[in-house]
Amino acid sequence: MNQEQSPPLTRAQASRVAIERLYITMRHLFNRGFYKPSGISGEEIRRALLVLQPEIYGLVGDSQRVELDGLVYVMDRLPKGIESCRVITLASREGFEHSHFPILVPAKRRRNCYRIDQEQMVIEVTNGRSEIYDILTHLTFMFMEADKIRRNAFQERGSKTREWEKLEAIVQAGGTVTDDERELALTYLSSILGRTFEETQRAYQRFDETGGTNNGLFRIVYGLGSVSIREIRESQADREINFTPMLRERIGQHLYGERWATRIKQYIRDNNLHERPIHVISANPHSVVNCLYAPAALTGTTTWDNLYDLALKLSQPLQQNLRSKVAEYALAHGLHELADAGGTNLLVQLIDTAQLPTKKLPGEISHDPAYIDETQPLLLVMDYAFGEQAFETMDELLKPYDQNGESFDLNVASVSIIGKAGILTGDKGDLMIPTSHIFEGTADNYPLDNDFTPADFEGNGLAVYEGAMITVLGTSLQNKDILSYFRNSSWKAVGLEMEGAHYQKAIQAHVKIRNSVPANVKVRYAYYASDNPLITGGTLASGSLGTLGVKPTYLITVKCLEKIFNR
Repeated sequence: MNQEQSPPLTRAQASRVAIERLYITMRHLFNRGFYKPSGISGEEIRRALLVLQPEIYGLVGDSQRVELDGLVYVMDRLPKGIESCRVITLASREGFEHSHFPILVPAKRRRNCYRIDQEQMVIEVTNGRSEIYDILTHLTFMFMEADKIRRNAFQERGSKTREWEKLEAIVQAGGTVTDDERELALTYLSSILGRTFEETQRAYQRFDETGGTNNGLFRIVYGLGSVSIREIRESQADREINFTPMLRERIGQHLYGERWATRIKQYIRDNNLHERPIHVISANPHSVVNCLYAPAALTGTTTWDNLYDLALKLSQPLQQNLRSKVAEYALAHGLHELADAGGTNLLVQLIDTAQLPTKKLPGEISHDPAYIDETQPLLLVMDYAFGEQAFETMDELLKPYDQNGESFDLNVASVSIIGKAGILTGDKGDLMIPTSHIFEGTADNYPLDNDFTPADFEGNGLAVYEGAMITVLGTSLQNKDILSYFRNSSWKAVGLEMEGAHYQKAIQAHVKIRNSVPANVKVRYAYYASDNPLITGGTLASGSLGTLGVKPTYLITVKCLEKIFNR
């Protein structure tokens, strides 16, 4: 009797299996302590990535063409020079900051890295498992593209191609070319990359934009190819990824989050601010300060039409003098900055509204001066957390503070999350108001009573979408099949991000179970769209959001402050 065959998996189902396999494999390798990307374990990660073919990694499945946008995205998040390293070690904070090794910080990630020698790079991991998964995924992609470069650098008989020899000569001569030589060099490079001259030239320009934190396209391609070639041609030259015993012991223990939160609470207590209503805001470190202080600080210094116009002006690279004036004024009128020395890399700003000149607040912020004077709220602005780090930091922050046998709870009146996310139903710059957060891969869900509604943002020229948000395990692992499933199925998701469910898990635990946060605490989540991964060319790898993100960021910030400053 023939058994009925099971229907084949859909692309979305196969992709979800691949993501699960990726994380199980990476967790196993982390517990093991090391692996070789070209070995059996590394191959398992590669196969899963090829099944998944994430949108952000573009042509990763093409055996000949090197994915350039994805390479720019990855190199912006990895340390300068990593392309020529054979051994990469992930470590916790283990004293390298006191060594003679220079600190290398990637352009788009706040993590300290150290070049040990010609072959080895150490990456300091203090943000939890999300950061480890993020790094390993990027490294896997980088090694896969390196192998494509190696294959394109040699002819069938095993001799070097003429183009590779030309690139080798350029790098050995210093890695730079004159304006007259550049087009010829890019022609050689396009052959090695399997890409058009135009595509190669655009990638060269994008790497040049962040030239301080990378070695440029010529050296990067040569470094990647050379390491891959060495692995094939030499014994004991395998690429390796290691995890230090200290990192494996500390991960998930909240060591960095606890130190970070303790310092904040001690500062609040020492400055007698602990009885004030505290409004926690997760946001970038400039929008709240600029909204509250910039108009007053810059009166008579510059001109602007409205708050958003001023914010746009302050975001320009050449306006450091204006930003310094705002910072100086803010520090004299209630701003306290707490740089983190404990490893989280999260700056904290405490803003004492008792010292805030409310008469000089911009007209865009509706407020009740009498209410502010009566309640004197304390704003606690924390920089963006990264993935699982959001749970660690928020959980530790909301715990009672114990000092000399005395314990006190923070008087938390509201928690506001001002974030950026991928959108599934609109375009870059649009707004998303979540009604719940859903963990990818588990269907763990966190419904919430959001104090923000779409009506708060209407009439400002931006589209607003309300619905469920998916908290993903990593933005670099999403493809159109998975994202279309989340949008089109009964989940009806409007966007994806990495922190929401982690934050909400901590908040509701302290409100409903641990009772360290008042039951009437206001919770606000609002995101602006940094990308739309369902649109070709709309992923984060396609380039920076630029000034398009200024208005939505400041609009959400203004509405958040209005909620705090009115009865």
